[in-house]
Amino acid sequence: MTRMPAVYLSHGAPPLADDRLWPGQLAAWSVELPTPEAILVVSAHWEDAPTTLGATSTVPLVYDFWGFDDKYYRVRYPAPGAPELASKVRTLLNNSVHDAPDRGLDHGAYVPLVEMYPEADVPVLQISMPSLEPAELFALGRKLAPLREEGVLIMGSGFFTHNLREMVPDTTDEPAPAWSAEFDEWGREALAAGDVDALLDFQHTAPDAVRAHPRTEHFAPLFVTLGAGEADLGAYRTAIDGFWYGLAKRSIQLG
Repeated sequence: MTRMPAVYLSHGAPPLADDRLWPGQLAAWSVELPTPEAILVVSAHWEDAPTTLGATSTVPLVYDFWGFDDKYYRVRYPAPGAPELASKVRTLLNNSVHDAPDRGLDHGAYVPLVEMYPEADVPVLQISMPSLEPAELFALGRKLAPLREEGVLIMGSGFFTHNLREMVPDTTDEPAPAWSAEFDEWGREALAAGDVDALLDFQHTAPDAVRAHPRTEHFAPLFVTLGAGEADLGAYRTAIDGFWYGLAKRSIQLG
């Protein structure tokens, strides 16, 4: 069975599907990845303690956004459930998990998956973040790491910078704001150096950390990815970079 990488991606809002560049980048990345047996998603949009597993069968999506065009509420992504993966997660976490059988995939999960695996033929399981504490999420990723050996793609889904109040117009000649660009460059350098300590302490070590993440839920899934991919920090690569409405869409792969 193919050992899978661990990834963190910036997932964008539902209008990502209409972007002239980003959907193709996500699609091209998925072609480069080994075909997963299943996908385990940790999304910025689900915080629940203790750690909770979403539907293990196919249930309706969670349209956890407001004020968009009706077409975005008509998107469907009927990926198969992953009950076997759920059982393995329970074992790895010593059965200290809850279940939410009626909770479908939220937009942090399905928006990128629609572009990466449009046939919806790979089983998908979503798991909640029990905390936003970096060290706790890193430890969670470490516990989940053995799943990679069984063909599971562990996917943290957030946004590398996320300040919706300071988004900029999406024009080709509009530069990314300095606070976003500087945080993104800091993150690139820290990841390239494998400096996990700096990343875990980003609120103190990164430039403009509070401005880049007024609340940290969109950076937090990265720590699960780092824990799951700890053995492959030396094989880090950026799969996607650049900016979307001024927000850094850096997406990375470990292994």
